[in-house]
Amino acid sequence: MSAIQSVSHETRVFNPSEEFKRQANISGMAAYKALCDEAERDFTGFWGRLANENLKFSKPFTQVLDETNAPFYKWFTGGELNVSANCLEKNIDAGLGDKVAIIFEADGGEVTKVTYKELLTRVNKLANGLKSLGVNKGDRVVIYMPMSIEGVAAMHACARIGAIHSVVFGGFSAKALQDRIVDTGAVAVITADQQVRGGKQLPLKTIVDEALSLGGCEAVKNVIVYKRTGADVGMQAGRDVYMHELAGKQSDQCAPVMVDSEHPLFILYTSGSTGKPKGVQHSSAGYLLWALLTMKWTFDLKPNDVFWCTADIGWVTGHSYITYGPLAAGATQIVFEGVPTFPNAGRFWDMIARHKATIFYTAPTAIRSLIKASEADEKVHPKSYDLSSLRLMGSVGEPINPEAWMWYYKNVGGERCPIVDTFWQTETGGHMITPLPGATPLVPGSCTLPLPGIMAAVVDETGGDLPNGQGGILVVKRPWPSMIRTIWGDPDRFKKSYFPEELGGKLYLAGDGAVRDKDNGNFTIMGRIDDVLNVSGHRMGTMEIESSLVANELVAEAAVVGRPDDLTGEAIVAFVVLKGDRPADDELRAKLANELKGWVGKDIGPIAKPKEIRFGDNLPKTRSGKIMRRLLRSLAKGEQITQDTSTLENPAILDQLGKAN
Repeated sequence: MSAIQSVSHETRVFNPSEEFKRQANISGMAAYKALCDEAERDFTGFWGRLANENLKFSKPFTQVLDETNAPFYKWFTGGELNVSANCLEKNIDAGLGDKVAIIFEADGGEVTKVTYKELLTRVNKLANGLKSLGVNKGDRVVIYMPMSIEGVAAMHACARIGAIHSVVFGGFSAKALQDRIVDTGAVAVITADQQVRGGKQLPLKTIVDEALSLGGCEAVKNVIVYKRTGADVGMQAGRDVYMHELAGKQSDQCAPVMVDSEHPLFILYTSGSTGKPKGVQHSSAGYLLWALLTMKWTFDLKPNDVFWCTADIGWVTGHSYITYGPLAAGATQIVFEGVPTFPNAGRFWDMIARHKATIFYTAPTAIRSLIKASEADEKVHPKSYDLSSLRLMGSVGEPINPEAWMWYYKNVGGERCPIVDTFWQTETGGHMITPLPGATPLVPGSCTLPLPGIMAAVVDETGGDLPNGQGGILVVKRPWPSMIRTIWGDPDRFKKSYFPEELGGKLYLAGDGAVRDKDNGNFTIMGRIDDVLNVSGHRMGTMEIESSLVANELVAEAAVVGRPDDLTGEAIVAFVVLKGDRPADDELRAKLANELKGWVGKDIGPIAKPKEIRFGDNLPKTRSGKIMRRLLRSLAKGEQITQDTSTLENPAILDQLGKAN
């Protein structure tokens, strides 16, 4: 094959300030390199030291890494611990019992604060409630909850008794929920009467009832319902119970169940681009270690920080950087129920100002939508708010376009806050490639360098190393503690998906294209391998073309896909959202499309010019803000949409984008 061509040329570099470097947990590149060297020199010794220093085991591990059944690696074998106890009792024992653990802000603005002691009480009562219903160690519990203290407590209650949770995002349909209940063999579902987002009530309990009626869910004996709004919902006698009634009569003491280091903590489903959802299975000790370490390293966490990750607990970001990482690190964090645009698009900035957030972690999709909103209304521009409490910002979910990075850096961070552009996946459990804010020079659009102990590389289709400057396939050469252990119930699919024989069966396949900078070795993610375009024999990542479009002052957001083309093999189709209104006139749209094609041609080269540009008021996104690129591929090909679109925030947009301009 020909290599994936990198067509971006980013030259801006932002070095860490001396002030930030002085106080950083990893201060300067020498400190970063010393950790990398330790991992290279004594791989198992490095991870064993970190596990002993950061986790509390009730029974010490006897072996750091067992590779006998690779790629089914085992970490910290022989050890026993409880994940919830490592997040709650461990911090209470260290004198943090009265420290605020969670500042919860509801959709309507109501604020609730809970300390570590108060959170432990909630978790214990719910854990005892689960036990009273017969939920035991190893049982699976599906959690279908709104963003709430109760959602976090439900996950911890499962971990406390050794039950395996599987959180399903509250925007998923009854069919998607049923698929996951059936696949896990769940014995209980924890849900709410309703979810409140953007001023609207969404009927979670009704969706659970529908899911259970679709069949195959006979293992579910109980449905526990958190009363969020008090809406009248059907409660099936003998099966359904309100959370406050179940927990209210329980003791506030619940001894944590100690489990093996490799005991599954959770199963989290990731749909991938096609096919049956994959139940990604994560362990207890290895997963928690990395969630905690990345809080300290990537986010440079300090005792007085107020940390805010805007993700939902239904995604891995909400697992690692809401439910487990911040609590394991003894942090105070913000948990938010709503959406960034309600009651207006200044909600994020207003909350940062009011709660004095110091670390802010959000998605490029959210940033780009807020750029568009702030261009239209100065009142919701970040500059209209006091964001002086911020000292560090992060980006997660997909590569961030350099121009969106620069807007975030200037307008939200006031050109003083480092941005950690974190590359990782559901399967990796935590950050893999990311700047360290007190060490790494920042380059807009690049996730820079792997964390210590993460042996990332760019290879060709046979697994051979590629030189820096040449795009290829991103892999990880050595196992790491928080990696996926298997696909629930499908070990063969796990091996084929992540450790394919074509690459020798030992390299973890991330599924992304990447390139390393010739000069400094920085990684830039070029998009999913299945999003690589092959135009006239030139292989290009979609990400770089999207970045070029977004660099135009008229464009707020862009998504690029390919469609078959008789002449070039594949043609580039761009879906573009403008900062201003979409032109209503066909002639104006055609003129603007030609301007943007010329812009890309000049910026990157004629080979990267989109053959077609379609304008929309928005892009098809899930309620978590993820662009559904496979729907865009279908639209570009002129295919009828047959996939389930119930998870879309804005299904009507498909009609608008389905028409060629």
